[in-house]
Amino acid sequence: MISQTEHAQILKETLEYFEKARITLTEEEVSRLEVADFGLNQIRDFGLQLIEYVNTDRCCAKDLVLLPRQTCPEHLHPPVGDSPGKEETFRCRLGTVYLYVPGEPVANPSAVVPKHKKETFTVWNEVILQAGEQYTLAPNTLHWFQAGDEGALISEFSTTSTDENDIFTDPSINRIPVIEQ
Repeated sequence: MISQTEHAQILKETLEYFEKARITLTEEEVSRLEVADFGLNQIRDFGLQLIEYVNTDRCCAKDLVLLPRQTCPEHLHPPVGDSPGKEETFRCRLGTVYLYVPGEPVANPSAVVPKHKKETFTVWNEVILQAGEQYTLAPNTLHWFQAGDEGALISEFSTTSTDENDIFTDPSINRIPVIEQ
């Protein structure tokens, strides 16, 4: 659970990334910004901030902000009903993103994962995205990502998003954020 004070500070920092990237959010969108700590209470290590612009039965568009070295934990988007799972494209808009997917593990990963959670990260094939670069993930593909030292802003374009169905490698993760009252 994240405190209201920390939540407000994270939102303030998140909005600075949008300003730096010259992405304008409406007041209504600002009010819907999500701060996800995955129930780990380590928001600066594990978490992300996002705004969902559209999510229909055919497509979804979001922007994600990762603070410096903040990590979105390893997960996949499984089949749901008739859908094979979410297909998504990450386009880096600002900063550097270290994306990890199945394949040949990199010898010296750029990402830094806290030792007490290292066993919950199993894919180590590294894709480095700089501003203007993108990568598309097939449905039901394990992946995780971390921002570089300057943080990052990522646009995500995908098929329908059902985040509540995501499967995380770390069983202690709770995808739906809880803010202390």
